[in-house]
Amino acid sequence: MGIDGATELYGIIGNPVAHSLSPAMHNAAFQALGLNKVYVAFPVADVAGAMTGLRALGVKGASVTIPHKQAVIPFLDAIDPVAARIGAVNTLVVEEGIIRGLNTDWVGANRALAEALPLAGKTILVLGAGGSARAIGFGLLEEGARVLLASRTPEKGRKLASELGIDWLPLAEAGRNPVDAVVNATSVGMAPAVDASPLPQAAFQKVPVVMDIVYSPLTTRLLREAREAGCQTVDGLAMLLYQGVAQFEAWTGLAAPVDVMREVLMKRFG
Repeated sequence: MGIDGATELYGIIGNPVAHSLSPAMHNAAFQALGLNKVYVAFPVADVAGAMTGLRALGVKGASVTIPHKQAVIPFLDAIDPVAARIGAVNTLVVEEGIIRGLNTDWVGANRALAEALPLAGKTILVLGAGGSARAIGFGLLEEGARVLLASRTPEKGRKLASELGIDWLPLAEAGRNPVDAVVNATSVGMAPAVDASPLPQAAFQKVPVVMDIVYSPLTTRLLREAREAGCQTVDGLAMLLYQGVAQFEAWTGLAAPVDVMREVLMKRFG
């Protein structure tokens, strides 16, 4: 479908955004369903100006990426309760000039992990104390999981654990007690430092499922060693896909063409 005067505009705001896979994924989804919509990348330094621009230009929705997930919040007209608790927004829905903020990062993480095990009542260890760990921790609690947090930085880790209402332990102690799943919400193992892992391989002996949010490389050292130890693994592509699926459905009210979106992402990873 070609672009014309009735084409609805969506995009991603962040800095930088040239590397983003979201335009390819969402445009393929729009095209698959024959929707007269287009999704583009907006490199943004001025958040206040960008939010005014979304309203003024009639943009229908946007993804928000680093470093603006917190900075957009003061400019919202409404925010989803879970996004408010997380303190970060990665999705904007614009209706008649009213901007509503959502967070689909936690939805994506939950859906990805739920393909490997049911979440309610399970004990899940989250590694990290940054924004991703925060979103994933809140999301898992939302689904009724018992969450533990481990991090390299005691001060940040204890603070986040206190806000989540969960227990914190040093990263060196992670893996000593059995859990149902481990989720790496750190950047450890991301290219170019692909030889790094947040856990020693011995830690996997008591863990049935290991998930890594890193998707470059797709098979991190963490996942490779987890598989060698007999664990079921979930790679970072799954979370990336499902957070995008949740965005698409929030914008359109339609079921996303998941297979189409997955195929686009897989092609980008060869």
